[in-house]
Amino acid sequence: MFKILKKTELAPQVFRYLLNAPDIAKKALPGQFIIIRLDEIGERIPLTISDADPIQGTLTLYVQVIGKTSMEMSRMKVDDFILDVVGPLGNPSLIDLFGTVVLVGGGFGIAAIHPIASALTQAGNKTLSILGARTKELVILEKEMSVASTKVHVATDDGTHGTKGLVTDILLKLIEKKEPIDRVIAIGPLIMMKAVADLTRPHKIPTLVSMNPIMIDGTGMCGACRVTVGGKMKFACVDGPEFDGHEVDFQGLLNRMNTYIPEEAEAKEKYLKETEGKCRIAEIVQIYG
Repeated sequence: MFKILKKTELAPQVFRYLLNAPDIAKKALPGQFIIIRLDEIGERIPLTISDADPIQGTLTLYVQVIGKTSMEMSRMKVDDFILDVVGPLGNPSLIDLFGTVVLVGGGFGIAAIHPIASALTQAGNKTLSILGARTKELVILEKEMSVASTKVHVATDDGTHGTKGLVTDILLKLIEKKEPIDRVIAIGPLIMMKAVADLTRPHKIPTLVSMNPIMIDGTGMCGACRVTVGGKMKFACVDGPEFDGHEVDFQGLLNRMNTYIPEEAEAKEKYLKETEGKCRIAEIVQIYG
């Protein structure tokens, strides 16, 4: 059992959790993730470790409400317990002195890029972080990223904050200005990571992307998180989550990620109906005793 110590809503339907998990916190490194199960009948979902404090024994996690499990977790409170937390899983990011590293975080991917940016900056790199979101309200961790990076750029789809446009617009400007980019790391929606890789490919800029497909066991046995990289089958949980963005078959992965959309929508709708019914019963009991 893993206790929720703090919970903060950072943006609409985006929450930060401080979780008590001392054993995992001692071993977690930037780029790794955990798999959680809220209760005995819950599904297993992967979450990136945004920060780990080995002294306090805590993990910082970010959850965006999308499906049934994330919605259920968004309704949990401080002092509630998560049944299972497995990790740290996956290979940590390679932290070395590369020179100039551009880190691209799209939407919720900003939370995953944060610990990597911090570690690369501490290693002596010049880190240029590009944060992207649909609107100003959805830009998360800008202050934290400013501390973790040499410089931060922000792009919003509607222009309410930073540059109006996409993260690739800012990246393209850096390339056109002859910024000596030695490495690019992109984390966010698949379509965003694909766009980044497509942009850097002709310039031969090494580009890493972090895969977060459907996962179940996190050990490579179930095969649910398979992704084709360089024509070979890989598993994001044990071979990744980071891969060479120029070698990833994004189209194949996009197709697979859409496989369970109807089932995911059905599970979410069922959960909403069940919880609304329970809330209604609680209201009746409170009114009539």
